[in-house]
Amino acid sequence: MRSETASGSYRERLSDENALLLAILEGTARETGEEFFRVLVKELARALDTCGALVADYLPETGTLLPRAYWLGDDWVDPGPYEIAGTPCEGVIRSGELFQIPDRVIDHYPRNTFLRDNELVSYTGMPFKDTEGRIIGHLAVLDGKPVPDEARYLALFRIFGDRAAAEMRRLRAERELREREEQLSRLIDGALDAIVEFDGTLRVLLANPSAREIFAGERDAALPDSLQQWFCADSVAELRRTVAHTADSGGARQAWFGRRLRGRRADGTAFELEATLSRAGSGSHTLILRDVQALHEAENRVRELERETGLLRDELNALARRPDIIGRSERFRAALAKAHQVAATDATVLLLGETGSGKEVFARAIHDASARAARPLVTVNCAAIPRELVESEFFGHARGAFTGATAAREGRFARADGGTIFLDEIGELPLEVQAKLLRVLQDGEVEPVGGSRSLRVDARVIAATNRPLYEEVRAGRFREDLYYRLNVFPIRIPPLRERGDDIEPLAQAFAERAAARLGRPAKPIHPASLERLRHHDWPGNVRELHNIIEHAVIVSRDEWLRPETGTETAHAASPVTAAGPVREVLTVEALRRIERDNIHIALAASGGRVSGAHGAAARLGMNASTLRSRMKALGITRG
Repeated sequence: MRSETASGSYRERLSDENALLLAILEGTARETGEEFFRVLVKELARALDTCGALVADYLPETGTLLPRAYWLGDDWVDPGPYEIAGTPCEGVIRSGELFQIPDRVIDHYPRNTFLRDNELVSYTGMPFKDTEGRIIGHLAVLDGKPVPDEARYLALFRIFGDRAAAEMRRLRAERELREREEQLSRLIDGALDAIVEFDGTLRVLLANPSAREIFAGERDAALPDSLQQWFCADSVAELRRTVAHTADSGGARQAWFGRRLRGRRADGTAFELEATLSRAGSGSHTLILRDVQALHEAENRVRELERETGLLRDELNALARRPDIIGRSERFRAALAKAHQVAATDATVLLLGETGSGKEVFARAIHDASARAARPLVTVNCAAIPRELVESEFFGHARGAFTGATAAREGRFARADGGTIFLDEIGELPLEVQAKLLRVLQDGEVEPVGGSRSLRVDARVIAATNRPLYEEVRAGRFREDLYYRLNVFPIRIPPLRERGDDIEPLAQAFAERAAARLGRPAKPIHPASLERLRHHDWPGNVRELHNIIEHAVIVSRDEWLRPETGTETAHAASPVTAAGPVREVLTVEALRRIERDNIHIALAASGGRVSGAHGAAARLGMNASTLRSRMKALGITRG
């Protein structure tokens, strides 16, 4: 930490307050946007002679702060989003007012390892609020010495805070205005309805792509000079009468709704339109039009899009839940090496592994590392699709192909064009669909159900199964020719029971993610529980481990996670256990002595190293910062 004499005492720098304020204004006035905050926090730390300052957005839905600029010591810090719970920032957000702890801040937050590790002593923070009084962020300074007992310290801090709050509100207002404009533009341009704005002489001022398409046949067609080119004579006359009437009457906001007009296409044919006319202001009017003939088809298409949106949302949710690939065991790394080897090619891949072993994670990794990464990865669970709908889901269908097919529908292969299609549980496919899938692999063509022509598709296929496919071939349940087409590059993903070295890092990663998602503090897994996890046979593989860890995060009530595999519960319910008679209750001091001895053993085994892959923290199954905190609390040194 810097001493008070590093850049002159605080009192000396405030001796000429006017000159200091001028320097502050000059230092921050040259910047706007994100760079403004970086300049501001450095100027604030310099002006108040503190070792750190930060500006952060507050995200109320997650109870976290997202720093925009964080200066600590002599460098920038990027901790990412962090929870306010258990930090001095919580006092700012909860009170909604300036919050200060002038000395011994660690006494108020004894579990906060960040404060302890950086030897921070004092904290001052204030919130930023929007025009409706909601907290949107905050400013704070931290230091390794007590806050000076001077009113000018807080006055100067408030000046910085007010400037930062004003800039944050300005940026938010700019972003919201830009988002509203973009939303309005997308709304108009993406509307199925035709939207036309025109003036009192029927001169066309604006027309969205749908309007250009239904009248001119092209979404980017040029605007006509007048509505007379787009409407039949009787409808033009009706529009003139209505415009004149609204002008004479002071202009009603809406002239009429649901009236029928007759339009004229580029080839001269007339067609019927359902129209709403309203006054847009400044002498202009807006027409919202629907092609009556296409109305029912459009409504059917909207329903179809809603269904497809649900499918896409499910895929996105599955992707959000996907863990990063974690593994250091030899068999797992060998499988991963094969995945990376084949990713750069377009070869068909067959993933073999038990349920829950991570086949979809591998499929996504192969896709992400391929030249097709910018195109979609479409996932199909072959076992989850009803037998009668498999062909339609895979290849799409034409309108009227079967009862309920009120509109044409694109299949999963067509959606994956240019990208990758992942066929999970491929062994569940009916034989009749297997023949059509073989044609796709051989010829690159799909034929929609009820369609009259084939469609070319370019989709890389990754298939997966937990079945022994060749035995399925011998039993007549899977086509031999399709098997050899899929088995171009097989990758066996080892089950978790063969990945002993991966259980600990996987469990800890799952614990950290579950804690962040559930709003709980991150905790290490108890060493005894880790040992039991290593010896479990894991019939449900990685998915089972994920669920067990999430359950432990939810039920944990102390500083450890104690995941149970179910074996422990069974043993506990047994009238005779290996544990023998109940032992004596240990005191708190006895527990501290056991913990101290255990840490000494871990340090000795790791050669005195705390962090790193072979350090004491890794052996104990906890974060290095947590171990350092416990060592300090227990009076343990590395010597």
